Formats: sequence, structure tokens, C-alpha cells
Amino acid sequence: MDFLQTLVSIFMQYGYFAVFGILILCGFGLPVPEDISLTAGGVISGLGYANVHIMFFVGMAGVLLGDAFVFWLGSYYGEKALTLPILRTVLHPERFDKVREQFKKYGRWVVFFGRFMPGLRMPIFFTAGTSKQISFIRFFLTDGFAALISVPIWVYLGYYGAHNFDELMGWVRNGQTIILVLVGVSIAALVFYWWRRKHRESRGEK
Repeated sequence: MDFLQTLVSIFMQYGYFAVFGILILCGFGLPVPEDISLTAGGVISGLGYANVHIMFFVGMAGVLLGDAFVFWLGSYYGEKALTLPILRTVLHPERFDKVREQFKKYGRWVVFFGRFMPGLRMPIFFTAGTSKQISFIRFFLTDGFAALISVPIWVYLGYYGAHNFDELMGWVRNGQTIILVLVGVSIAALVFYWWRRKHRESRGEK
């Protein structure tokens, strides 16, 4: 809770620009939890220092631009980028090899689920760029769809819990579970829709 309060104090002074900047740096592997940063942005909105709907768009822009830059870094420099100081401390060769193997197996699904894996998010997005198996547009759309699930949850949790930090921290601790449940429900709905469509086609229905 102390860390959340620290971010709230900073964001209250510098507003949207601080939230946006921190989220971009999170994309580079800054050891600041993205979910806490988004929640802090929601808190200052709930306290009247920002508009929560604008904060949602700021949050989306920050996480997507940070992710896009990491993907571009992998795409442009390839594995040579692993020698850069900005990556060397957070992306070890062993972790890179493990993520690369998963990406070969599951492709863009790794990108989608990577958004919900704080410790693996940056390595996954960097590996997606180096793989040349997914275009930037497809990466951006996949990551954006995943962000549409996670970002509003954290921002609005902060907004509605701004006046009760103890209760808010309980929500934050359960937030990742809520997100994973929503992802599971979304995937189940898509699978059901695909199955029903195939079933209708096999029966000659429109």
C-alpha cells in the first residue's frame, strides 16, 4: 500500500504526463508494477485530480506505446538488442530462449496472454519482434485487445476505491484473478461461437 500511495502522490502533482511516462517505462522493464500504476491513475481520478475516462485513454496509450517500442526493438535489432543495457538487466539469454520456444509453439496467443503476465510481458513482446512470425499490425491489435480487458479494470478499481485504500488493496490483490476469469470467459465465448458457426455450416444453415 505504501508504494501505491507514493505513486498517487507523484501522479497528483504531475497528472496524466506522469502516468503516461511511467507506463511507457514499464514497457521497457522498469520494476514498477503496471497494474499498480494504472490503479494509482484511477485513484487520482477518484480524488478529483483527473478525469477517469481520459485516464483510461492515457493508460491505454501508455501501455500500448511501451509494448510497441519493445516489439520494434526486437524487430529492428533482433537478438543483438540483448546486449543493450536497457535489456541486458531484465532479459537474460536463458529467459529469452524459453520465451522463444513458447512463441514457436503458440504464436500470437503468447502475445495475448503475455499482457496478463507481469514478469514475462516484456520478454514476450521483445521475442515477438525478433521472431518475424507476427506483423506489427497483428501484434498491436492482439495486444490492444488484451489491454482492453486489463487496463479499464485497474483504472476503474482505483477510481471506485480512491476513498478507501484498505478495501482498494483487497480489490487489487484479487484483480489479477478477475482479469484471468474474464479472459477465460471471453475465450470460452469465442470457442462456442466458432463451434456453433461450424455446426450450422455443416448442417447447411445460414
